[in-house]
Amino acid sequence: MPGSWEMTLLMSSITGKVAFITGGSRGIGLATARALASNGASVAITGTDQGHLDSAVAALGGNVLGIRADVRQYSDVEAALSQTVAKFGGLDILINNAGVGVFRPVADMAVEEWHRIIDTNLSGVFYCCHAALPHLKKRGGGWIINISSLASKNAFVNGAAYCASKAALNSFSEALMQEVRYDGVRVAYVLPGSVNTGFGGLANTKSEWALMPDDVAEVIVDLIAHPSRSLPSRVEIRPAQPARKS
Repeated sequence: MPGSWEMTLLMSSITGKVAFITGGSRGIGLATARALASNGASVAITGTDQGHLDSAVAALGGNVLGIRADVRQYSDVEAALSQTVAKFGGLDILINNAGVGVFRPVADMAVEEWHRIIDTNLSGVFYCCHAALPHLKKRGGGWIINISSLASKNAFVNGAAYCASKAALNSFSEALMQEVRYDGVRVAYVLPGSVNTGFGGLANTKSEWALMPDDVAEVIVDLIAHPSRSLPSRVEIRPAQPARKS
């Protein structure tokens, strides 16, 4: 638990801020929304499943807005951000968390599956950044945090599309960071290892050793609270004691 000084810094960095989190109804996105809302932020979360959104908003309580939106559709992104700004008065934090994974050999992957991965994990991030930057600049700056993966640098069999999407996201984040730093917009990307979320349709079989969504959310909150004179632009987080390979 943070001490009194760290807690004061955290609250002053987040209280009153407006955050927009894609894929915020489950997993890492939901945990991050909870962490930010509990520290005084107004939070908008997006998702494509209305039932999950409704459940998340009910569980979070407080100043939270749920918006059904598909990040693959630029019109959805624009509308969701406009709704957020209209309700909360501006935008300070964008967290690009929405992501999908389909894990199969390249020869067996449908073209539609490839597009779903790239359009969500990469194009969706571009759409959100493109639409959010005018709002962030209007506030005099803010944060963009993109959720990547250690798979972006550790490719694996049946993960070609997913790994490629996250590797491209890393390069996008690095370039964007350099473009907007003098506008007061700080860009960082977080690379989690195995997280117990059932991502990609895989069963939650890693609970004994995997990261939990709250672990990643804590990293995101710490980034936002970081002193403005420095920029931790890339953070890797992995299980401390993963299952041993036999």
